[in-house]
Amino acid sequence: MTFENRERHGRSPAHELALDCLAAGIEAARPERAVERHLSLSTDGGVLRVRDEAYDLADYDRVLVLGGGKAAGGLVRALSALLGDRIDGGAVVLDAPEDLDRVEVHVGGHPVPDEGSVAGARRLLELAGTADRETLVLAPVTGGGSALLAAPAEGVSLGELRAVTESLLASGASIDEMNAVRKHCSAIKGGGLARACGGATVVGLLVSDVVGDDPAVVASGPTVPDPSTFADARAVIERYGVDAPESIRERIERGTAGEAAETPGPDDPVFSRVSNHVLVGGHTAIEAAREVAEERGYGTRLLSARLRGEAAAAGLTHVAVAEEALDTGEPVGVPGVVLSGGETTVTLGEDPGEGGPNQELALRAAIELPEGAVLASVDTDGRDGGSDAAGALVDAATVDDADEAREALAGHDAGPFLDSRDALLRSGRTGTNVNDLRVLVVPE
Repeated sequence: MTFENRERHGRSPAHELALDCLAAGIEAARPERAVERHLSLSTDGGVLRVRDEAYDLADYDRVLVLGGGKAAGGLVRALSALLGDRIDGGAVVLDAPEDLDRVEVHVGGHPVPDEGSVAGARRLLELAGTADRETLVLAPVTGGGSALLAAPAEGVSLGELRAVTESLLASGASIDEMNAVRKHCSAIKGGGLARACGGATVVGLLVSDVVGDDPAVVASGPTVPDPSTFADARAVIERYGVDAPESIRERIERGTAGEAAETPGPDDPVFSRVSNHVLVGGHTAIEAAREVAEERGYGTRLLSARLRGEAAAAGLTHVAVAEEALDTGEPVGVPGVVLSGGETTVTLGEDPGEGGPNQELALRAAIELPEGAVLASVDTDGRDGGSDAAGALVDAATVDDADEAREALAGHDAGPFLDSRDALLRSGRTGTNVNDLRVLVVPE
């Protein structure tokens, strides 16, 4: 993959290194590469291996592919290349049209669900209802699936689901907190897809975009036992003052009182024939970026693959790390590269501007970055928040007016400021989604 205007962005060796690290990380996280690493077919074509598990295809009458998410198209292409006509059908819900062999493609909305999300999720549940114990269901599930797989629970409309999703996105709640609410408003999330498969063998193939790579959080865990409860969902709504429609509040209250069925939990027998495999996650991208930096002779350190909280605060943390490296050689000697992942958030006020968490993080860092240090911060799917930029590449010269930069941050309007300084990184859709990737280069 590459970024637009690569030559302009790569104006120094440090900038070039940051861009190369990002590109290597995103390429390593592509779902096609994950299938190549972790899935194989026996020489006679009769046994499918997924990591340490083996599935004798002769034991099954049908192989169905059912899933969704922003990187699910790549997983399906790789599965088709591996299994060919052994795949008997299926459906996936993506965020953009793609041509896939043997598998229906439905297009849904992201980050807020739309009619396509509902139609696609209902089609998945319909096909799941045709499965039985002689069916092998391969379930490619990736980040973005929480919005793309939207099957509102009974009594909840799409409009109400959209409203609570929008409020959650603006609240500052973490992804697992948001999903606790979304799972309890849905017929497919929180193990709902596995339950609908009627005792079939289900193999979840996951591309993780969440901190810690918890399978239950990726796309709200449609094939995974749900550890959260209605009470957890209610606590999130109260903690963040989420503006949830009355029907959703009523459903959650009924569930908390035991008057509505819980999502299937870890002890539910439906999961006796279900396995889930995280094929790729944030560490995959970080390790590939690390390899590039070390090949160039830079020392490397991982700050954390689990950074979360407010984006601006995380930006200032990267400034502090750069200053420490220059002053003391800790946590990395110079020339050095510090890598981080995770997912920061932005708590939006009224009438927010343009940009996303990576842009806000980068702009806050740029105000105080020491001379020579370079910071790149992107969302690996190529879209930071709702913008068309993946993120930004900044240094001390990016901010020529600190007051203007601080005003942009206060209005959550980092995008236009960075764009006017040629600091935004645009890649288009990357075909993967493993959370954020940041590269801090501290040259001598």
